[in-house]
Amino acid sequence: MKKELIINSTQGLHAALAAKIVQTASRYNADVKLLYDDKVIDAKSILSLISLAIPSGESVTLVVEGKDAEIIIKDIEKLLG
Repeated sequence: MKKELIINSTQGLHAALAAKIVQTASRYNADVKLLYDDKVIDAKSILSLISLAIPSGESVTLVVEGKDAEIIIKDIEKLLG
């Protein structure tokens, strides 16, 4: 499943938010990727997430493959909302 999301945090994708995304993605047995600016990273890697330096208001694409894909997307969407 794919879902386009907006980074709504005024600080962009900061360390605390990245940690929450990693914790959420890691709870499930699924492949969770984040696409931004022609880069594809593993959303279970905090260093990869932080290295993207995504500013507030930017659009990212979340790609999840696995049986809990819909739940994972909803959970991460709540974090970014």
